[in-house]
Amino acid sequence: MADQTNLYRPSADTQSSNEIKDRKVVSGDGGEPHQVGDGPVLTTSQGAPVADNQNTLRAGARGPALMEDFHFREKIFHFDHERIPERVVHARGYGAHGYFEATEDLSDLTSAHLFQEKGRRVPAFVRFSTVAGNKGSVDLARDVRGFAVKLYTEEGNWDIVGNNIPVFFIQDAMKFPDLIHSVKEAPDRAFPQAQSAHDNFWDFISLMPESMHMVMWAMSDRAIPRSFRFMEGFGVHTFRFVNAAGKSQFVKFHWKPKQGLQSVIWDEAVKINGADPDFHRRDLWNAIQNGDFPEWELGVQVFDDAFADSFPFDVLDATKLIPEEDVPVRIVGRLVLDRVVDNFFAETEQVAFCTQNIVPGVDFTNDPLLQGRNFSYLDTQIKRLGGPNFTHIPINAPKCPFHHFQQDGHMAMHNPKGRANYEPNSWSEGGPRADPDRGHKSFPEQIDGEKRKVRGELFADHYSQARQFYNSQTKIEQDHIANAIVFELSKVEAPQIRERLVAHLPNIDKDLAKAVADGLGLKSVPKAHKPARTPVDGLKTSDALSILKNGPDSFAGRKMGLLLSDGIDDGLLDAMTKAVKDAGGMVEVIAPKIGGIVTAGGKEVPAQQKIDGGPSVLYDAVVILVSSDGAKVLSKMHAAKTFAADAFAHGKFIGVGGAGAELLKAAGVDSPDGGVIALDKNTDAKDFVTTCAKVRFWDRLA
Repeated sequence: MADQTNLYRPSADTQSSNEIKDRKVVSGDGGEPHQVGDGPVLTTSQGAPVADNQNTLRAGARGPALMEDFHFREKIFHFDHERIPERVVHARGYGAHGYFEATEDLSDLTSAHLFQEKGRRVPAFVRFSTVAGNKGSVDLARDVRGFAVKLYTEEGNWDIVGNNIPVFFIQDAMKFPDLIHSVKEAPDRAFPQAQSAHDNFWDFISLMPESMHMVMWAMSDRAIPRSFRFMEGFGVHTFRFVNAAGKSQFVKFHWKPKQGLQSVIWDEAVKINGADPDFHRRDLWNAIQNGDFPEWELGVQVFDDAFADSFPFDVLDATKLIPEEDVPVRIVGRLVLDRVVDNFFAETEQVAFCTQNIVPGVDFTNDPLLQGRNFSYLDTQIKRLGGPNFTHIPINAPKCPFHHFQQDGHMAMHNPKGRANYEPNSWSEGGPRADPDRGHKSFPEQIDGEKRKVRGELFADHYSQARQFYNSQTKIEQDHIANAIVFELSKVEAPQIRERLVAHLPNIDKDLAKAVADGLGLKSVPKAHKPARTPVDGLKTSDALSILKNGPDSFAGRKMGLLLSDGIDDGLLDAMTKAVKDAGGMVEVIAPKIGGIVTAGGKEVPAQQKIDGGPSVLYDAVVILVSSDGAKVLSKMHAAKTFAADAFAHGKFIGVGGAGAELLKAAGVDSPDGGVIALDKNTDAKDFVTTCAKVRFWDRLA
């Protein structure tokens, strides 16, 4: 039997990616240079030392290659096979290691081992992703973000495979292939990629009223997050907690970022994708490497059958949520990411999440979308990773002991030991046996009903919560939703699809419908579709649904861009750098040349970005600190004027020191507002950073 404890640890001889060593260059037998050093000897996959990694074995210096060159054959063979099928959805992802720590004893709710005492900690791996694009797409596409958490518990792996949005487009997994086919590139032309602004997607959505709630979320700023670190995560479905006595209650999972919520605006997203398509990846990597470890609180909404029966919607409907005002979120743990991967392919690309991976004390419900996911994910991993032994890959293997009789197959790393590979058997070393006390037991829910293809009656309300979500947004966020729908539908070529979609909007909000109709140039708002079920009136708004009402309360974890020139004041630069770092933020210097600048006091300040490679969209707030001569130089540079103009257009707080106002004027900002703050003395720096906690000067964008 397989009996193994897998502890995935970085290799002791892994060389830091930041470490650069000098290596002696010598000539190989073929006269070509190669490098030697004090590192480990290069070997084949079988461990044989390699003498020459530059030249193929051949008959004579100009002769044909010889088949017996086993090193060449192995190297090319592996290269030819080093790509695996990318995920159909969530192909572009980025992951990191960390830990989960229980902050409460939940033994009254669940028998899950990690919740039996406060302070219990287990390793974790998290993968964030976009849904629609391929591996080579951009980070800031308007899209749902995957938020998948693998917890390596003492009772096996528990995968909470969710998104940054608590609801989904469809209610039944039967429609998932259709949804994804519609949003992916069209099969005849293979575009558009990584976006939903096209006919196929909106054709499908316009014919699926159940998608309207999710459309409100997808067209909101939730779909263009500032970074993974400022993004919520949700388990989406309703699960069960089951305690040691067998008592069950329903539960929904929430991951709440400790630094608050923050998104970008659409014009920023477009420009970030051009300036840095790896913006989210780089942000997570740099934060962890700098010791600014991202952290989320795990919250649960726990409720019983009585609440479920009284709730106006079906708790098994994945297109619905339970407002936090109805069932408060109870914080029960924290998730900290404190280590980047050692190898992207081995870990982030090969990690296999399955919704079926649960632990004793957690159980499924009859949510039809969840039931379908439980089947689909296992099947997907077998296809992607080559066979049933993908659990032998270190990133997927449990870190607790495991024992079973599974054997053979592609890439088997562990096979049963000894004679017994079946159960029951009568051998003295007969291997593992089931344990009715410790093993996972499904909750014995009473099931009674006809075998039919049908959905529950409450599933038919498709507009009530879409209206509740829209009404819960601030006016700025509502405008963003309307603008996003107009933009997306403007890319739809068929007028009938545009009108069919807009005809859903009066059932959500008449002002929204009019704004979209006007934005598309429709002569009038189309007649509303008749709802399959009369929407519920009077649902209360929920502050938890708004990003702006749950934003950061400081500049911690955010980035300040300092546009500098030669000859600036040393004291003001030092004060600003200190104020940002004291607030827990990051500073990046942008200059006319990558070599940096020299201050008035003669101090050399290196730059991280050259002005044409460091646009203001990459930063949460900016400071323009330039001398008179520097302002004259920058005012002639298109990139510098765009830096200032975009910062103003995007509502960023702008600190202006020295002759910075001259650059703003050259950029067309003739009337600075309350978000443009003069930095006249060193003490102004701290006040400016404190002001930047508000994210943007929203009055400028109203």
